[in-house]
Amino acid sequence: MPLITPTLLPLLLALSTLSVAVPHSPLISRADTSCSDIHILVARASTEAAGDGVIGSVAAAVISSSSKTVTQEAIDYPALLSPYDTSSQAGTAAVKKQFAAYAASCPDAKIVLMGYSQGAHIIGDAMCGGGGLLIGAKTEPMASSLTSKVVAVLQMGDPRHTKDETYHVGTSTGSGLFPRTSDQSCESYASVFRSYCDSGDTFCDSGLNTLAHLMYVTVYGTAAARWVVEKIGG
Repeated sequence: MPLITPTLLPLLLALSTLSVAVPHSPLISRADTSCSDIHILVARASTEAAGDGVIGSVAAAVISSSSKTVTQEAIDYPALLSPYDTSSQAGTAAVKKQFAAYAASCPDAKIVLMGYSQGAHIIGDAMCGGGGLLIGAKTEPMASSLTSKVVAVLQMGDPRHTKDETYHVGTSTGSGLFPRTSDQSCESYASVFRSYCDSGDTFCDSGLNTLAHLMYVTVYGTAAARWVVEKIGG
């Protein structure tokens, strides 16, 4: 998407409120973390300021309630609405790079991925493959030697939400702006995926309700954090 269209302009303005609507949890850089039982990679939404973004509060809730040692790291990527294709491709590459770096340093650690909006898109693409048509050249998923370390993938408002996949939670009955093709399906990882999308959401349900796109942490954040804690073993 090389240009901001009139359709996307209201969403751009709405998304710009994400960075002030909910307090962020503190960013923990890779350089400041030692090996932990669980490492959370957090990908912020489009237009949010650099850092972990609104979904970082879910990661913080996991850290505070888990009995395990858990660290958190923000994905370093542009998070732009325009050009969306190059931003999301850079984000997918950043997920793969940061994931591989942590796994190399801490091979016994398990990994959790969290992403909101474009952040949800890029963590899904890193796991399952991405690109094509309006979102750039196709990219390969991470190797199974890395994806096997993943114990939970939490997505909120994913533009690649695809109707009828089994790991979706929420009221959506449609697909997002860039639904997954069969060769990029995440269904084989359904046991560790949870993707929240509600009806009318501009990005994940191809609707007209921008407010729905902004409400996932408020509506589902507590339940999402509880699910992640369960997946990592308490």
